[in-house]
Amino acid sequence: MFTTNDLLQGDLPNVRVGIGSGTDSGHVENSALPFGADRVIVYKDPDKLIDDLFSGKIDAAVRGDMPSFELLHILKERAGVQNLERLVILEPKGGKLFFMAPVGIDEGWTVEQKRDIAVKAIDLMKRMGAGTKIAVMSGGRNEDKGRNEVADRSIEDAERLVSILRAEGYDAYDAEILIESAIDDADLIIAPDGITGNLLFRTLHFIADAIAMGAPVLNIDKVFVDTSRVKNDYMDSIILAMRLAGEKR
Repeated sequence: MFTTNDLLQGDLPNVRVGIGSGTDSGHVENSALPFGADRVIVYKDPDKLIDDLFSGKIDAAVRGDMPSFELLHILKERAGVQNLERLVILEPKGGKLFFMAPVGIDEGWTVEQKRDIAVKAIDLMKRMGAGTKIAVMSGGRNEDKGRNEVADRSIEDAERLVSILRAEGYDAYDAEILIESAIDDADLIIAPDGITGNLLFRTLHFIADAIAMGAPVLNIDKVFVDTSRVKNDYMDSIILAMRLAGEKR
């Protein structure tokens, strides 16, 4: 069973990571301390963090507890993308680690967008040593068709996405609305849309206390791990960024 320990344990690559600090909580600084100032650099200026990432002064960046609006806007502008496609890594209490996308409110609103996210996610997951089974979610059971137009469209989109992914050789199945089964059965969960994915993430992490290592951005060339501002320990996110940066070398 693939767990967070598989990512956290073992020697770390010789890379430099920058992490953003946007509060006076000290959580970012305390998380960076064990790695040493030469390997993990704390940034107060979002422009400087992104400039150093794209210039190569650091090999990867972690959001830390910087406000998302300003930092992610700078990242999108510098990377030349309209939106950021993120892949959340979650491990529920007593369960196995799984990946989920889309999780941003402006992500994954068409079948084509979700297909692209799934393909990029599986590529990253393979490099991390994770499994590759994909559960495609929808807004209802297939037998619910005809009850609601929005749900009908969601169900039909899921069926189409599964068909596309299978035709391309991916191990994908229609999980319908059964998130409780998908978490156990699959390695990657594709939510019906970014709002649903965001709600699932917030419910699992903030209410059910699932471990959230962070959310690597899939559609830029640089390693950037998005994180929640309410985390009080960012060591796992830093290690994740280090491992992803090491794979790019």
